[in-house]
Amino acid sequence: MKEIKKDILLRVYVVYFGILIFGLAIIGKAVYIRSTEGKELMEKARKQEMRFFPVEAIRGNICADDGTLLATSIPIFDVRMDISSDLITDDLFRKNVDSLAIQLSNLFKDKKPSEYKNSLWEARRNGDRYMLIHHDVTYPELRQMRKFPILKLGTYKGGMIVIPQFLRELPFKNLACRTIGYENTEAATKVYVGLEGSFSNNLQGTGGKRLMRRIGNAAWMPVDIENEVEPQNGDDIITTLDINLQDLAESALRKELIADSADHGCVIVMEVNTGFIKAIVNLGKSSKGGYEEVLNYAISESSEPGSTFKLASFLVGLEDGKITLDQPVNLGNGVMNYHGRQMTDAHKLTGTLLARQVFEKSSNVGTSKLIYNGYANDPQKYIDGLYRMSINLPQNLQIAGEGRPYIKNTKSKWWSAVSLPWMSIGYEVAITPLQTLTLYNAVANKGVMVKPLFVREIRKNGQVVQSFQPVVINPHIVSPATIEKARSLLEGVVERGTGTSLKNPHYRVAGKTGTAQVALNNKGYGQGTKAIKYKGSFVGYFPADNPRYSIIVVINNPSRGKYYGGAVAAPVFKEIADRLFASLHDISNPPPSDTTGHLIPGANAGVQKDLEEAYAWLNIKAKPVNPAAEWAVPVSNNSLVMLLPSSHYQGTMPDVTGMGVKDAVFLLEQMGLKVVLNGKGNVIRQSISPGRMYLKGSIVLLDLGMVKG
Repeated sequence: MKEIKKDILLRVYVVYFGILIFGLAIIGKAVYIRSTEGKELMEKARKQEMRFFPVEAIRGNICADDGTLLATSIPIFDVRMDISSDLITDDLFRKNVDSLAIQLSNLFKDKKPSEYKNSLWEARRNGDRYMLIHHDVTYPELRQMRKFPILKLGTYKGGMIVIPQFLRELPFKNLACRTIGYENTEAATKVYVGLEGSFSNNLQGTGGKRLMRRIGNAAWMPVDIENEVEPQNGDDIITTLDINLQDLAESALRKELIADSADHGCVIVMEVNTGFIKAIVNLGKSSKGGYEEVLNYAISESSEPGSTFKLASFLVGLEDGKITLDQPVNLGNGVMNYHGRQMTDAHKLTGTLLARQVFEKSSNVGTSKLIYNGYANDPQKYIDGLYRMSINLPQNLQIAGEGRPYIKNTKSKWWSAVSLPWMSIGYEVAITPLQTLTLYNAVANKGVMVKPLFVREIRKNGQVVQSFQPVVINPHIVSPATIEKARSLLEGVVERGTGTSLKNPHYRVAGKTGTAQVALNNKGYGQGTKAIKYKGSFVGYFPADNPRYSIIVVINNPSRGKYYGGAVAAPVFKEIADRLFASLHDISNPPPSDTTGHLIPGANAGVQKDLEEAYAWLNIKAKPVNPAAEWAVPVSNNSLVMLLPSSHYQGTMPDVTGMGVKDAVFLLEQMGLKVVLNGKGNVIRQSISPGRMYLKGSIVLLDLGMVKG
């Protein structure tokens, strides 16, 4: 028995001394930690409770060329409340919670007063030190909240916590929004598109720091405002855009898209000498049925341009001596076969035309024959000519998303026996509308190709820190002599060709119409039961003798019967150009010119024999290009008048604008049409458009008036 008792006591003592030793070890460790590691651990604990959070800088403004705000940051606030603060007594809370709930409900109109009251009481009971009152509070709303019960006592006594944020706002809403840019909310991280994205480093500024304290439930509350590091706000971007012109261009394009029920379209207005983009509009059908800035088609849509590319072909041919403007081209019956593939003319042109007329009338057959005959033995020489003009190179724009130009060469695996003739008329190549405009702008700018610019200056606190001067891409795309010939061709398109709807007595326009079939991905261009899709365009510049602005208009897939560039795109060009010209005070009313020198009098198109007799009577030499032609168009060149044959084509309406009334009536009645006249003078407008099919016996209305110049 005694042995058992001893054994039990021994065990008790062992346990006792074990616990004693363990306790002493804990006390020793605690003393050791406090004396040696205490400071380090306390600092770690403090860091877990207190932390610096980044403070976003106010993003800089994006402005139009005159300083008008296009994008700006407006302040919004998250309002929270330290509802369990010791300074908010129970008596103060009970007396004011009802009126606070009512005023919050009246201000935001998102909850009933009873719901606000219940939320406030629940937060109070839970000891919430960081209760969310409301997200995205505007500054006027914040000013009202500062007068509400309890909150009016301020940050400490009233527990009001205001966390500022900034919301990006476009004052003109969708106007040029694809170019100005915005935050892409679909991205996982904050990503901006347009100029917002390209100049984000300038706009975003330098962030600051704010000390915050953890208050439980992963919530943090700002403390020690005096130790905040203030952010440095972003720089302002001054664009080249003219907001009034932008509005005009958008209105004109939208009106035409609606009238044509088109899929989408774009307009670009560029300053000739500088390359400054004054307006850029991109409108496409939205899911809501209207037209919105869905994509930046103007800079990204690299596609086959069609007939507007003929300028590039003529520039190469003229420069290499393969084309002369008075060179006759036999179109035959308006159909040409190249290695089993058939090419036709949209306007059913036949017979013989001069190279000048081939361009003016936009003949596919004529253009392809000129290029094919000149380069069939060495097609790479034609490609080299295109490359010399830099149209195969991206422009490295100030904005992201530029579509790459595609001008293949003879070494490409996609080169075929029909590539040369089809490239000559704008197929089997791809360039964007802006790249096309840049080429035409170079012709207007005496052969100097300048880079399109969207941003003129970067400013910090009102001071210019960086300016962007015009950038020359190519100082001479071709020789000055070729440029002069090209300008005469572009002027001829408007005077006598497919762009006559742009003729007006106040200023002269130079440019080119374009009509292209649109490829359906890899399924061809549509045939049989598949609807053919078209793209109509007009690109040019004005005033033709002293170019100030170049403009391109592209209308994609118009679906109400008309699709030629002269019918769908030219009206938009005209509306913009008319308004722009009216604003050019220095040239819209030019000083009177000296009329004392020898001038060749102008004449209208008419019967060639009558024109020869009239000029002979005035002792002026008039040279008929085709003596057998019945009708002719006089074109003066210094002391010589060239009589260009004026073709009309079986089954299609001729262009009689500019003719005298007798000649026009005679010609139309010979074709079996009934003519109705309106007004006096020469023909200024015809009810059936040139090139349109007609039936014998149809009525055509001719508007008459005075033709100036």
